[in-house]
Amino acid sequence: MDKKINTSKFQYKKMSLEELVVLSQKDDLKALEEIIRREQKNVFAAFSYLSKKRENVADLTQETLLKVAKNIHNLKNPKNFKSWLNQIISNLFYDELRKKQRRPEIISIDEDELHTIKTQLTDKKCKPNEKCLSIELERIIKEAIRDLPEQFRIAIILRELQGLSYDEIAEVTNTNVGTVKSRIARARDRLQNGLKTYI
Repeated sequence: MDKKINTSKFQYKKMSLEELVVLSQKDDLKALEEIIRREQKNVFAAFSYLSKKRENVADLTQETLLKVAKNIHNLKNPKNFKSWLNQIISNLFYDELRKKQRRPEIISIDEDELHTIKTQLTDKKCKPNEKCLSIELERIIKEAIRDLPEQFRIAIILRELQGLSYDEIAEVTNTNVGTVKSRIARARDRLQNGLKTYI
């Protein structure tokens, strides 16, 4: 017998992700809004490491969240929400790469990003100095991750940023666990070598 949930007694912010998914599948819009609110930062962070173009990050994030809202009814097991979400992120990232191969790439320097970094590094109000350095270091790490081959990049992001297990990454990327472990190990090696100067 399906247990009836009286949503008026629930505070959505205190609910587990699984509970929110169940309610969303019963057309509870407030539960869906809470899922979107919780996950948008993670999705944005994943794409900010995956995509080299800053303007693509917001578009891909929005597209992912729209897909979640439209397709949440199709998720068979609410416990698998995180894996399902990461599958959407991976698919959209690969779609973007395929589009990129079909059109010529125009290389441009993002003036806004350069200005922000320069301001953060030279601003006298930016104290202590460690804060300025950590902003610069984060930018350097992001660039190093973005320079990894796509397969390494997606594997390391799913593992380190999204916290997926090797089995879950294998499922999301349609590969076996051995391949996933190898890609992550090689990605870590490349990052360590590339960041030796800074870390």
